[in-house]
Amino acid sequence: MVSRRPSPTSAACWRPEVDAAPAFSVVVTNYNYRDFVAEAVDGALAQTRAPLEVIVVDDGSTDGSPDYLRERYGHDARVKLLYGENGGQLAAFQRGLAAATGDVVCFLDADDRWGPDYLRQVGELFAARKDIDFVFSNVRLVGNESGMQGYAKEAMDLGYTVLGTWVRARWYGAPTSALALRRKLAERVLDLPPEFTANWRISADNCLVFGASVLGARKYYLPTGNVDYRIHGRNGWWHEQARMREFAPQFRSRCLINHYAARMHLDVHTLDLAKAEFKSRERCDWEEAQIYAGIALHGRVSWWKRFERALAILLRGLRGR
Repeated sequence: MVSRRPSPTSAACWRPEVDAAPAFSVVVTNYNYRDFVAEAVDGALAQTRAPLEVIVVDDGSTDGSPDYLRERYGHDARVKLLYGENGGQLAAFQRGLAAATGDVVCFLDADDRWGPDYLRQVGELFAARKDIDFVFSNVRLVGNESGMQGYAKEAMDLGYTVLGTWVRARWYGAPTSALALRRKLAERVLDLPPEFTANWRISADNCLVFGASVLGARKYYLPTGNVDYRIHGRNGWWHEQARMREFAPQFRSRCLINHYAARMHLDVHTLDLAKAEFKSRERCDWEEAQIYAGIALHGRVSWWKRFERALAILLRGLRGR
């Protein structure tokens, strides 16, 4: 993860189309965040590119959130309120998505918030690039910490990330509040068996990020500077990096990735596509080149062809440094 300020979003690699942005469904998931949820919902409603709907899923809160939400938004036609027993984050995602009707679904944690231009920026990209399925942004830390966290220094077309995710469990994404998916993709990603619900009561953004990659989504990193990620306690994902290297979290992620891979019928012959997948990126970096070269070497074509492909990947990575 790179901690840098973003470049302007009007990147030369794409041009926005006027008034062609898709309709947005915003899914806000809340569990005992009564003190923050209004900021999240109000920020979504105040976007310069207005969403089609804001769906607030209260996941069995016990802090008075349900009554507060009814009182504040019960008569607002722009807001759909969903209530239920506590089922965890993945279950809340699934309930919210089932109520969504927009072309693109954006997820927003109830303790985070958006700046007013977030949906406009994301919408312009989706409108200009019909081939893009998944957009993620950088985040600005607010609350107990400050700074910027993002994938790279500037906007970047990541192309396809199937093999990087399947083989190396690479996480090509961002926290929940900085993720946007075309609704048809989101429906495929969140079509998970009931046993996954218990495994992903928290950190269900892994389902969105890993699932979109393995199911073949084309990804784009757009540093909007408009996502505020609230730090209160130790809820920042970077605080969990040491724990995430332990067996149990890695095993849970691997099982999730394997589930998506089985749905796509991936096998060892898919490794022969490493060079083609790497070439789908707009720009190359050395770290990714090394990863994809290693994948290419484990393909099933002749050894000299595998070596040739790995070398081509490394040379492209060097040129992109």
